[in-house]
Amino acid sequence: MTPTELAARIEHTILAPEAPWPAVERIAAEASANGFAAVCIAPVWVSRVARLVRSGVATCTVVGFPHGANKPTLKAIEATSVIKDGADQIDVVAHLPNLICADVDAARAELMEIVRAARATRRDVVVKVIVESALLLSSGAERGEELIAAACRAVRESGCDYIKTSTGFHPAGGASVDAVRLMKKYGEGLMIKAAGGIRDLATAAAMLEAGADRLGMSASLRIMDELRLSETGT
Repeated sequence: MTPTELAARIEHTILAPEAPWPAVERIAAEASANGFAAVCIAPVWVSRVARLVRSGVATCTVVGFPHGANKPTLKAIEATSVIKDGADQIDVVAHLPNLICADVDAARAELMEIVRAARATRRDVVVKVIVESALLLSSGAERGEELIAAACRAVRESGCDYIKTSTGFHPAGGASVDAVRLMKKYGEGLMIKAAGGIRDLATAAAMLEAGADRLGMSASLRIMDELRLSETGT
């Protein structure tokens, strides 16, 4: 994998609630300079970042972040608002109790309300759904697989584009190779975004090998440097 190929899979991320504008501005500039697929930032910064990043770098933000406990109507309103501000992509935190209970009908209904509002605002907006896969897998191997399969079904049947492993803020943990493999197994056409705890090249490569299409990372520059050094053998 070349640096250019890796860059095209990275969503350069800053979601710390205390991050000030200069830090967000730097992340946006780094995404543009390195040709990353997207920059992922908090909703409050969307309008400023959308005007800043160069063509080809998507502006991504989060909805219902980080707990997913807002009412679907409020998530739909938030989605509409950030899309009007210039978001090309939204990462929606699903209501976790629906996923823990494998309640596909309830999960699908929530996501459909959000998707309808989002696509009515902008037809081509990309919708990703965060399912906190580490929490689902903490139920044990067999039950965890069932929960990932149910989550994939709800995300797919609601018309979303991606399933995403994690917010990176849940105490259960972030992305894992096992979660990505299960999402690949049950996704049936869904794209996969691995995020949460990807801090070195080996982990990033393992996620891609397992089937991830995108990597949400704050350690993007360090990992890119690691890849360049590995290519030169230094």
